[in-house]
Amino acid sequence: MEKGERKGYEVVIIGGGPAGLTAGLYTSRARLNTLLIESALFGGQMTTTEMIENYPGFPQGITGDELSRLMEEQAKRFGMEVVNQEVAEISLEGDLKHVRTHESSYLCETLILCMGTEYRKLGVPGEKELTGKGVSYCATCDAAFFKDNRVMVVGGGDSALTEALFLTKFVKELTIVHRRDALRGTKIYQERAFANPKIKFLWNSVVQGIKGETVVRSISVKNVKTGEVKEFDTDGVFLFVGISPRTQFVKGLVQMDEAGYILTNDQCETSMKGIFAAGDCRKKLLRQITTAVGDGATAAFAAEKYLEGKE
Repeated sequence: MEKGERKGYEVVIIGGGPAGLTAGLYTSRARLNTLLIESALFGGQMTTTEMIENYPGFPQGITGDELSRLMEEQAKRFGMEVVNQEVAEISLEGDLKHVRTHESSYLCETLILCMGTEYRKLGVPGEKELTGKGVSYCATCDAAFFKDNRVMVVGGGDSALTEALFLTKFVKELTIVHRRDALRGTKIYQERAFANPKIKFLWNSVVQGIKGETVVRSISVKNVKTGEVKEFDTDGVFLFVGISPRTQFVKGLVQMDEAGYILTNDQCETSMKGIFAAGDCRKKLLRQITTAVGDGATAAFAAEKYLEGKE
């Protein structure tokens, strides 16, 4: 397609994680002309998860890479088109939605937003400058670079604990830095972390800065109770301090909460007719692969009913 040319679809899905792939599976099986736009890897954050233990049907667990591959293969089987492009802007043209990427332009009757989330930045000195030079947001991606090194993991939720446990297969020593005096993660992950001899804990502590000229050499940490600041030598810092929705380019198009999550009803309908949201970018209680898959199916079915109502 030449730049500037606009191709039309009944359904465009933005985001190729479990919500987007499920939505595409359902709409393409309903014989709706469907395009899925993904800017990176199909599977979303699943691709950076070493082992998924809580997705039904896999009693021994399944790797994130394999589950992503299977979902992508199944979604494409029924004729869904896919492109690897980054969406820059969405606008309305009557009942049609106009999706612009940096390379192309698409019109659609219904739009399903499945952009997911991204790891939140700490915003401390040295973080940006040393990202990729010892600062990482993905243990599965970068653990092999830290073989027999000492690393710090910042955070106390499920992501921090599962990534820390994965890192212990490579590093010789790991310290979890947490701002509270108790972890927030699922109990089974807590039990595994406490039982692992390579993992130490630094409680009631927040990172003040990350230091190093060409690579990470140390971090400064403040005790939130005493105010004392200490410096700790380390070869790497893995940051898991929460997530933010990837919804910047739909700001003003659909209603969101104060954190940027898209507001929907039970049918995954947004405030704008013909636009639906599914998965982690939607305001919801639980963000898991299982709930993303359910959202994707619901949004696809709702989009199908919307199109039937227009006829």
